[in-house]
Amino acid sequence: MKKVLLFFSAIFIIIAVISLILALLTNRVVLGDKIALIKVEGIILSSTETVKEIKKYRDDPSVKAIVLSVNSPGGAVVPSAEIYDEVKKTVRKKTVVVSMGSLAASGGYYISSPASKIIANQGTITGSIGVIMEMVNVSGLMEKIGVKSEVVKSGRYKDLASLYRGIGKEERVILQGVLDDIHAQFIEAVAEGRKMPFAKVSSIADGRIFTGKQALELGLIDKLGTLQDAIREAADMVGIKGEPQVITKKEDFSLSDLLSNKIGDLLPRNRSSLMINYRMTF
Repeated sequence: MKKVLLFFSAIFIIIAVISLILALLTNRVVLGDKIALIKVEGIILSSTETVKEIKKYRDDPSVKAIVLSVNSPGGAVVPSAEIYDEVKKTVRKKTVVVSMGSLAASGGYYISSPASKIIANQGTITGSIGVIMEMVNVSGLMEKIGVKSEVVKSGRYKDLASLYRGIGKEERVILQGVLDDIHAQFIEAVAEGRKMPFAKVSSIADGRIFTGKQALELGLIDKLGTLQDAIREAADMVGIKGEPQVITKKEDFSLSDLLSNKIGDLLPRNRSSLMINYRMTF
């Protein structure tokens, strides 16, 4: 009986050791101080997964810094703002370094602005600090084919921005007021995150884009460099010596991610007639 127990104990220990080795090799378990890499890629239509990742690494004592790799033209206002808020909260507790890829514009810049440090390649396209709302007007087509929209409403502006007619003068004033307010929120966020005067940010927040080199001269980023430079910078900022150990979320296939990020540019832009975006258009 004793020999049987010893045999099974040995088997258990061997399995545990093998499991640990496999976990280390697949980067699921990393011993010692770590840097977490979070990727934000494609059009920002949802904040759920990114916010979940940021919270997870913020609360992990073994993660000393977070590198946010951004390659995005921006996206919807609310999810961009939610990611921004989470980055802002995290910076109070941990170092967050942003690494900008080929494109980190509009909402992509918005979520980057509160980071401890922003690093971009000199050829990165960034900026595009502005707000846009696009809508289709099919009234001419409907008139040609003899189709008429009938609307029953309570409230004068309840069908504001309907795609079945154009935008009236009063409606345009209302919509412009909404966009101006959201634009001001964007400028305030950048001014606070970059510690720049509101007026200075406002002077370049007209939707124009910048290269990484131009953004550095304007104070919108801190340094020029690659993703590896950003990881090294984060390690130096938190005192990690030698090659930092980097952990990142395992890339699982997700149909929702595929639809929202990978082929988002192929989908119609006007999913809703009142979709307001922090997004660079091209």
